[in-house]
Amino acid sequence: MKDVLDDLLTEQQNAASSAIDSKSTEEIVGIIHAEDRTVADAVTPELSQIASVVDHVVKRLQRGGRLFYIGAGTSGRLGVLDAAECRPTFQVPDTLVQGIIAGGESALARATEASEDDPDSGARDLMARGFGGGDVLIGIAASGRTPYVLGAVRAAREAGAFTACICCSPGSPLAASVDVAITVLTGPEVVTGSTRMKAGTATKLVLNMISTATMIRLGFVYGNLMVNVQPTNEKLAARAQRIVSQTCGIDAGEARTVVETAGGNVRVAILMKKLSLPRTDAEKRLEKAGGRLSTALAMETHG
Repeated sequence: MKDVLDDLLTEQQNAASSAIDSKSTEEIVGIIHAEDRTVADAVTPELSQIASVVDHVVKRLQRGGRLFYIGAGTSGRLGVLDAAECRPTFQVPDTLVQGIIAGGESALARATEASEDDPDSGARDLMARGFGGGDVLIGIAASGRTPYVLGAVRAAREAGAFTACICCSPGSPLAASVDVAITVLTGPEVVTGSTRMKAGTATKLVLNMISTATMIRLGFVYGNLMVNVQPTNEKLAARAQRIVSQTCGIDAGEARTVVETAGGNVRVAILMKKLSLPRTDAEKRLEKAGGRLSTALAMETHG
């Protein structure tokens, strides 16, 4: 009897690594590296789909919605990782971008893949976060058939939310069930079926694009500078000071003082220095500009 996994692209044997267990260490890493180099090219055909997802996410977030990722195993961990990195990078609330993994937080450190087989669990976990029709759900599953993710997507669609997916298998049930599907055909893995490898790398690339492009479109980047960074540790404090120094053309010491006076808000610090404003006026200007630094700076010219 044919197994349901037999036809999955990610479950096929990779000819390039068929004898990898007989190779030297240098040959092994060379084979892995050669396969990894194909991943970025596999993403290229999906760029228009990725851009479409970003545009939908931006519209929903501008209206007060939130972005959710959901997945099991490696897919779930990657979603949780991307969500977790949005807050310190772009100074957004913890609730704006959320990652949900089958099995809960314990599954981040310890594999609990058995929980991925329950579609009702996916729906329950999503709705437990207060998910609603104004939100966005991106289901992540290399196979495109994980029941946990499919259950969550079904619940999201019933709620009237926008749905998308990231998968690595053609013609998948997941792709057929969402509004916009991102299907990155990374091909057979070096170790057959180990989708933490090329499929995982592709997923990470796409998640980086979605979250970063969304935050850029929302105005959380000025030029290519991370002006929404939160100076919560020494490294980030140094980055905040460097951004203010570069943008305002001042030395590190003065930049440190301005950032501190601005309460750690880099955008406010830049407005204070560039427009010679007190902190309260800079904060009001930034709020009026919807948080977009470029708009707040231009308001000086246009009155």
